[in-house]
Parts: sequence; structure tokens; C-alpha cells
Amino acid sequence: MSRYTVLLTPDQDEGGFAVRVPALPGLHTQGETYASALANARDAITFHLECLEAEGDPVPEELAAPQLATIDL
Repeated sequence: MSRYTVLLTPDQDEGGFAVRVPALPGLHTQGETYASALANARDAITFHLECLEAEGDPVPEELAAPQLATIDL
């Protein structure tokens, strides 16, 4: 089993969530709800990894989870 961190960002204009996967640059998805965004992320990650494997490309692993911080200015 692999584990990937996903970053869900609320879309203030359209609603729902935009999703990025830091360990898989270029992989983006979205969802109307938190649950659908996570489900779409799972599907997108699975498909992306299957494509990499089919092409014989290395599958990136997330060795350490990204850290999220807030800076007040």
C-alpha cells in the first residue's frame, strides 16, 4: 500500500475543492464536496500510477509528508 498526501484548497468562487498531490507534480483534480474531492484524488492517483507503471517509468514515493504552516504578516 502506498500513501500520498493530498492538498485540498477550497474554491471560494466556484465552491468545492481543488486538489493537488505534491509528490506527483502535475496531478490535479477537484470535487464538489470534501468527500468527492478525496474520492477523485484516489482515482486520479491510481490512474496516474498505473500509467507510469505501464510506460515503465519509476513510481514516485512520498518519503516524508509535506509540512503545512501558516505565517501571519
